[in-house]
Amino acid sequence: MLLRKRRRVSLILGLGLACIVLVSLLITLDVFLRGTFYRIAEYKSIQVATSVIQEVLKEQTSEQNIRYQDFVIIHTDKEGHITLMQADTVKVNNFVATTTLAVERALEDLKWQKFSIPLGQVFNSPLFADFGPRITYRFMPVGVVRVDVIDKFETAGINQIRHSIYLTFDTELRIVIPAKSGETQVSAKVPVAESIIVGDVPHTFVNVNGGLLGRGLFK
Repeated sequence: MLLRKRRRVSLILGLGLACIVLVSLLITLDVFLRGTFYRIAEYKSIQVATSVIQEVLKEQTSEQNIRYQDFVIIHTDKEGHITLMQADTVKVNNFVATTTLAVERALEDLKWQKFSIPLGQVFNSPLFADFGPRITYRFMPVGVVRVDVIDKFETAGINQIRHSIYLTFDTELRIVIPAKSGETQVSAKVPVAESIIVGDVPHTFVNVNGGLLGRGLFK
């Protein structure tokens, strides 16, 4: 009788311990899967948002027929030497304002969409990447889209300089997955226009704010 009680107690303790271990494993697996899935959703959200920003800028550049000459006014002397490069403040600001609104509207539209990721991607295995149930997630813009205009000078050949103009976009996204949410930063640098300048480039320019800068119109 005593032996049976001991066996029964041992069995109960063993089952209890097994349940504790199983629950612990499930909790650990849940935390691991949730964190991994969130990082995947975050990465894919940044990809989608960056792609949208690039597409909107491409559309705005095409619709407004933006060229390098629309942003930069080049003054030359009688011999054709460049004496001054000046940013067209009005056109630059108008383009930035229009593009910023278009980007904000495009990102706002994304918050109504649902995206999904196969569970197999959580295990980072190409073999199982498309297997398993699809887990949905959403993302939405948080705050405003901040835009800045920058430029870059590069040597393009003998006595030639490539001047490239970019727009940089910065904003925040809120990622929402089952049982977890968080915010992430999105930064995109997209080229707008460029030109090859032949000859000596002046060391003084007038930037969009009216200040004098060396080798940089928009910094």
